[in-house]
Amino acid sequence: MVCGDLMSEQTVHDDYVVLGKLTSPYGVKGWFKVYSHTSPMEGILDYPEWVVRQGDRLRRHRLLQGRRQGKGLVARLEGVDSRDAAERLAGAELVLPKTALPELGSDEYYWHQLEGLTVVTREGTVLGRIAYLFETGANDVLVVQGDPLGEPAAIDDRERLLPFLPDEVVVAVDLAAGTMTVEWDPEF
Repeated sequence: MVCGDLMSEQTVHDDYVVLGKLTSPYGVKGWFKVYSHTSPMEGILDYPEWVVRQGDRLRRHRLLQGRRQGKGLVARLEGVDSRDAAERLAGAELVLPKTALPELGSDEYYWHQLEGLTVVTREGTVLGRIAYLFETGANDVLVVQGDPLGEPAAIDDRERLLPFLPDEVVVAVDLAAGTMTVEWDPEF
């Protein structure tokens, strides 16, 4: 199963995963509007220390307060006490060392672990690589992009949307080998 605790749209560096973004100041006392990649979105508030990335610079800030505000989140960080200070950090990414992620059970994966895996049918046909995942109401979906010139070569250059359904569509995941085996008709 895919763990909903953390969704990654991109990785910052091999050692970090993006949790969210400080989008804009909120009020005049240094609060931010926060876009969260965690699921549920409030899960980002469970991390007491945030690593803020601006360009190549990483800085740690203790989370002082955070809450749901309307359809989004707002938060206040230690050392950010004014709107001007918040404006200087607006647009920065919130990252977390992968080593700080909660341990998962067997057959559970973070999205960033699945991104980039080569998807192969039971019959050995390479469909492509997992570019990213997204949520639907029913299940998570793998976006698999083919590349007939890639390594290993995919059957074609089509983009396929495969439901992440363990034991139905997803037969096996081998993180060490970088592969996911699926029960899927390549013509679909």
